[in-house]
Amino acid sequence: MAMRLFLVYALVELAVVVGLASTIGFGWTVLLLVGTFALGLALAGSQVKRQIQRLQSGLAAPRGALSDGVLVALGSILTVVPGLVTTALGVLLLLPPTRALARPAVGALAARGLFRVPLVVNNVGVAPNRPGRGDYIDGEVVDVVDGDVSDVADVTPVELRYLPRRID
Repeated sequence: MAMRLFLVYALVELAVVVGLASTIGFGWTVLLLVGTFALGLALAGSQVKRQIQRLQSGLAAPRGALSDGVLVALGSILTVVPGLVTTALGVLLLLPPTRALARPAVGALAARGLFRVPLVVNNVGVAPNRPGRGDYIDGEVVDVVDGDVSDVADVTPVELRYLPRRID
């Protein structure tokens, strides 16, 4: 599927460049490619800075800020990808008026794709190989100490926390 998508992308971009070169000339086509790339990069930088400032100041509503952030990121990526069509789509996504028009589509795509994403749980933030974490040992208590635990001889303070405690 990804190979077909890339093939379609390459054919569309090639057709646009060949068509444009035959219409306005090769030099003007190269100049237009470089110009749209530079415009896209400048617009992407300003919109990313603006989005970060809006998020830091708390001016944006959470729902609108999330979709705007996704659209700015997608527009920035599309401006960097070579080609006139992708750069034009990226510039359109970076402009605030067209971003407002694309926001409902992003919400619909996110809602539709949310139920297809598998839930992945991993142990992020848990230090590996910590003793006493993650191991379950099935067994039974043979010797129970009633009363004050400090009376037990040959017990170090580290072992005290693992002894059973009686709650009254």
